[in-house]
Amino acid sequence: MTGRVHFLALTEHGAATAARLRENLSGSRAQCVVEGLSGRVGACDTSFEDPVARLQALYRGGETIVAVFAAGIVIRALAPLLQDKAQEPPVVALSEDGRHAVPLLGGHHGANDLARALAQAGIGAAAITTTGDLRFGLALDAPPAGYRLANPQDHKAFAAALLGGKSLQLHGDAPWLRASRLPIEESGDLRISVTAAPLSGGPDHLVYHPACAVLGLGCERGVDAAELEDLANRALDEAGIHRHALAAVASLDLKADEKAIHDLARKLEVPARFFSAVELEAERSRLIHPSVAVFREVGCHGVAEGAALAAVGPEGRLAQPKLKSARATAAVGLGPRVLDPGGIGRPRGSLRVVGLGPGQPDWRTPEAEAAIRAAGDLVGYSLYLDLLGPLAGGKLRHDFGLGEEQLRVRRALELAAEGRDVALVCSGDPGIYAMASLVFEELEKAGDPSWWRPEIQVVPGISALQAAAARAGAPLGHDFCAISLSDLLTPWETIRQRLEAAALGDFVVAFYNPISRQRSWQLEKALDILRGHRPADAPVVLARNLGREGESILHTTLAAVTPAMADMLTVILVGSSQSRRITGGGAGKSYLYTPRGYAAKGDKP
Repeated sequence: MTGRVHFLALTEHGAATAARLRENLSGSRAQCVVEGLSGRVGACDTSFEDPVARLQALYRGGETIVAVFAAGIVIRALAPLLQDKAQEPPVVALSEDGRHAVPLLGGHHGANDLARALAQAGIGAAAITTTGDLRFGLALDAPPAGYRLANPQDHKAFAAALLGGKSLQLHGDAPWLRASRLPIEESGDLRISVTAAPLSGGPDHLVYHPACAVLGLGCERGVDAAELEDLANRALDEAGIHRHALAAVASLDLKADEKAIHDLARKLEVPARFFSAVELEAERSRLIHPSVAVFREVGCHGVAEGAALAAVGPEGRLAQPKLKSARATAAVGLGPRVLDPGGIGRPRGSLRVVGLGPGQPDWRTPEAEAAIRAAGDLVGYSLYLDLLGPLAGGKLRHDFGLGEEQLRVRRALELAAEGRDVALVCSGDPGIYAMASLVFEELEKAGDPSWWRPEIQVVPGISALQAAAARAGAPLGHDFCAISLSDLLTPWETIRQRLEAAALGDFVVAFYNPISRQRSWQLEKALDILRGHRPADAPVVLARNLGREGESILHTTLAAVTPAMADMLTVILVGSSQSRRITGGGAGKSYLYTPRGYAAKGDKP
């Protein structure tokens, strides 16, 4: 079983069952999370408010679901979303005592196997209803990893003939088929072929392509994607190998950031893997077309052929020697069995600079959670990594303290350059007083060119100023600015000039890093500058510990605010001369907003 499994529980007993079963299910808590209904379930990893909304959100996201409650709830929640059977994620209903597991959706996408595993862990039974699984012990339309069904449109007729009593011939090597209960005979009426060749198949002939081939690529920097794709197709055609028989595309690590290679890998639906020049030079004796010119340029005598051979291993061979286009080369290697892409070279690596928002899980974006889940390595300030809770389980943590920002960034870049998927975790938004700018600063002055090879992506989060504004009302409804009062990296004179400009411009101002033990006077100076340009009753909001336990929102005025009201966990919003605090209603509700001017504009056609 792979991927993440979400156990949803409506009662404490259901949550306890989920917690017990997940220990035996995968051998790793990292792959399973127990979610409980808020207000009812306390002992869980995370909570949800609405079972129907949570089921639908997980289903839309393609997540594996184990609902530890009545199947009827699941059916009614997901029925409006059902469209394409081929796209259904696994959904299993589990009885509260863990004795009965019913795969409801995605039976051939893992739900049947998951139900069996749950039943075994709970010493119960799995209610498998898929006919093919029951009779033959497998699903022909859901082959195991490393095999692709070439003609899925013919599966229904083929399966019907099998269930009707016909036998089949098996051509090619496929242990999973031999180990099944399929009626295999030398003179069978039907046929299954397991081959890398481009066979088409039909209603009485299923074709499976084993991922046993690798496309080796070499190219000039900035090669056109269409040229590389045309060359790849020509190499596969001349080798007599179907694209679905590819396990990967491979090249020299100097090409790890070559866009055309990654575009081609995505089109072929395989990963891109890379080797060092030393690894490719080890294949020199097996090259058909070694090149001294290539050796002088990159340190090995062949890139395309070398990568193809290194990928398929010593038992593999070249199915197609090097072919050339104007700016690229391609070769095809063929192995004796299915290849695991994870064992081929190294991936490109990725660095995602992830913003968690102020802290609470509800304020994390789905993109941020997906980036954390995809990462194998987490780098960050220890407090931020702790905030991830179970989302960080099973991942390698690289903890750093306050003041070690450069060390964090450099470690993240080093890990990504090794081909690892890294998340550099920040609070708030990573581009606002956080680590994203430092990543690019270190990249600009890097002495190590390998830092440029990984894919780098900034994943935004809810900033502290956004969260503070939302808690207060809408104080950022018109022009605003953010100023950090820390003079550790920025001279105070520069900060003072920016404060004067913000005051003259009548901006709403968000103060970050307002005060610390070492910096006790800057906030008072900043407030004095603003007091010289706006009214004494200008509204001020001090928001502390946003989205976390102990959150507090204090409303005051520019005349009354003092540095003693703030600390390093506080964001301060100072309204402009136009900002207004309104109060009304029976409970005396109060909101702060800065008008944009729509009311003055009036209703015009």
